[in-house]
Amino acid sequence: LGQLVPGHLDARAGKGHPGVVVLHEYWGLNEQTQAFCGRLASRGFVVFAPDLYDGKVTTDPTEASALMSGLNREKVVHAVIRAVAALKSVQLGARVGVLGFCMGGGLALYTASRIPGLNACVPFYGIPAPGEADYSAIRGRVQGHFANRDTFITPARVDGLERDLQRMGVEYELYRYDAQHAFANEARPEVHDPVAAAEAFERAVTFLHAELDGHGPPPNAQR
Repeated sequence: LGQLVPGHLDARAGKGHPGVVVLHEYWGLNEQTQAFCGRLASRGFVVFAPDLYDGKVTTDPTEASALMSGLNREKVVHAVIRAVAALKSVQLGARVGVLGFCMGGGLALYTASRIPGLNACVPFYGIPAPGEADYSAIRGRVQGHFANRDTFITPARVDGLERDLQRMGVEYELYRYDAQHAFANEARPEVHDPVAAAEAFERAVTFLHAELDGHGPPPNAQR
């Protein structure tokens, strides 16, 4: 898979397990994102995070913003399409979901609106720009995780997303946490909220298993 689409693959779960495409924050495919992929893989998923920046990683917000601004949305769609097809092939037809953080959260919703083969979508504090995504085209269920003290993806924007999903007939569940933007990123202690992050992670794992393989996490899953 990594030869078809550059990125990070964690296939420890083995064949027959559902697949999840993870879309990184605007920092790039860094160690924190790869570590998250490992945590998700240990819970019974084959996980692939495409490298949307072609190897570029940064810790500088100005550079990260420039990288995000220069990102070609169609390139992202094609990368996710190839990743989904490869995961379904390797997993013998297993269902595949998409999960993303911040920039990747918005891209998760965007790609779900463009790719019928995505069976579930989990955005963390990310929403596409107004009018960018046609939510009526989303075929899988959506589970969103947002922060009440987020100055980027504000509660008002989350309210707007909820109205749009309702209007378009998308099945969804949205969770709001008394936390800041990027609360699930343990590499950013100034905003990380361990309690909210743990709760959101468990909800995401349960949701993805329910949507992708029809049951809850395996009883021997590592927590």
